[in-house]
Amino acid sequence: MLLWPLLLLLLLLLPTLALLRQRQSQDAKLSWLAGLQHQVAWGALGWAATWQRRKLEQSTLHMHQSQQQALRWCLQGAQRPHCPLRGSTDISTFRNHLPLTKASQTQEEESGEQLLPLTSHQDLGEASLQATLLGLVALNKAYPEVLAQGGAACLTLTSPWPRSLPWPGKALGRVSTPGTKDPRVLLLEALRSPGLRALEAGTAVELLDVFLGLEADGEELAGAIAAGNPGAPLPERAAELREALEQGPRGLALRLWPKLQVVVTLDAGGQAEAVGALGALWCQGLAFFSPAYAASGGVLGLNLQPQQPHGLYLLPPGPLFIELLPEGTQEEAASTLLLAEAQQGEEYELVLTDRASLTRCRLGDVVQVVGAYNQCPVVRFICRLSQTLSVRGEDIGEDLFSEALGRAVGQWPGAKLLDHGCVESSILDSAVGSAPHYEVFVELRGLRNLSEENRDKLDHCLQEASPRYKSLRFWGSVGPARVHLVGQGAFRALRAALAACPSSLFPPAMPRVLRDRHLAQCLQQRVVS
Repeated sequence: MLLWPLLLLLLLLLPTLALLRQRQSQDAKLSWLAGLQHQVAWGALGWAATWQRRKLEQSTLHMHQSQQQALRWCLQGAQRPHCPLRGSTDISTFRNHLPLTKASQTQEEESGEQLLPLTSHQDLGEASLQATLLGLVALNKAYPEVLAQGGAACLTLTSPWPRSLPWPGKALGRVSTPGTKDPRVLLLEALRSPGLRALEAGTAVELLDVFLGLEADGEELAGAIAAGNPGAPLPERAAELREALEQGPRGLALRLWPKLQVVVTLDAGGQAEAVGALGALWCQGLAFFSPAYAASGGVLGLNLQPQQPHGLYLLPPGPLFIELLPEGTQEEAASTLLLAEAQQGEEYELVLTDRASLTRCRLGDVVQVVGAYNQCPVVRFICRLSQTLSVRGEDIGEDLFSEALGRAVGQWPGAKLLDHGCVESSILDSAVGSAPHYEVFVELRGLRNLSEENRDKLDHCLQEASPRYKSLRFWGSVGPARVHLVGQGAFRALRAALAACPSSLFPPAMPRVLRDRHLAQCLQQRVVS
């Protein structure tokens, strides 16, 4: 008697089982197709990267010929009428006809125009493609699983990869949805994927903003994940997010994504502080990798070894024509060096020739040669001359100030520096009735109030670092640096204002010295101590 009810139940379930089997079969086919696309994409990328690597090997083995070729391309693309150099590749003639120029940051901010050289889109595109292809292959070699299907997610609207790869990029199977315009959606997609092995962000300061925003909006994000916005509801994952946030910032990334191995960001000016803060707190225990160094709107340095110390880059001999000006040179007619003539241990300012206008421009980016790749220099970026502080001719460089600030913060109990910005007192009219000085704005973690004793330590560290500053302070020509603590989110607001400026280079470059009154007031209005 039980047989008939069982048969009847089986007949009723057959359509449902068939539908379920069909769906499973479709899912398997889609998974197989995605895997095939991933393999084909990597095959195409591998082939293109191998070709780029061979080009790089040849060019770095024959540096003089490579830079001659870069100069020839530069002159052939010149849009100057009646260019006397067309067809010539003599370096001396080139230098004699084209004197060095220097971009004026003050004029740039006042005019709203971009005065730094913007070389041709073809040159920028080729340099960016080279950096992206070689960077992806190098990263995959160092961390074989991070670029597997669903292994990486980008948390910002900008990408650390200088060149987008339309078809292969989509087929690589990143968690992030291509074309998304809402950064909150990018973060939610990443939070819904606990198996991530790599986090990507345009720059380190942008990633810092992501983690600060995650802390501030954690409950709201957890609620969205639990409710299934977007995607299916994941209440267990939402509970994991809440628990991870309750334990504080240190090691947060690995608690959210236990398989995480590396953080990928694009290196540029003003990023070192954010890298240090991320490495000490949210991304503790993770490696950092930057595929390239970007400056003045283009890729200038390549990173071929993800596991080498952070911040070392190869200066390639093309397609951009780059020269080296010995650091400290004041004369505009001073002689520059070709890349193969660089000496280890020496510091140089980069000079880039704009292909369209044939302008030899001093970029203001200073590098130190730390090694060589074949005949090509490997460099460490030191500072940007545009970020120099000087109210009485003392010239406190970006690197010197950052070092002094780091020593001062190290003497503030429990404090961790997240961000800083400097303003010369004349910008804010704060020197009325007193000697000119620096206004310094800092964002900290672990310290909610600054005592006068702590504030004075920065000025003492600056005097120890610069004899010229110490002398001016002794005679009263320069007043003591004034330190202000800003509230959480102050630098996020500053970066939003920078991104809205048509002449701003952010991202990727983050200014540390603000010369625009409106931008300086953006921080001044958020002082809490």
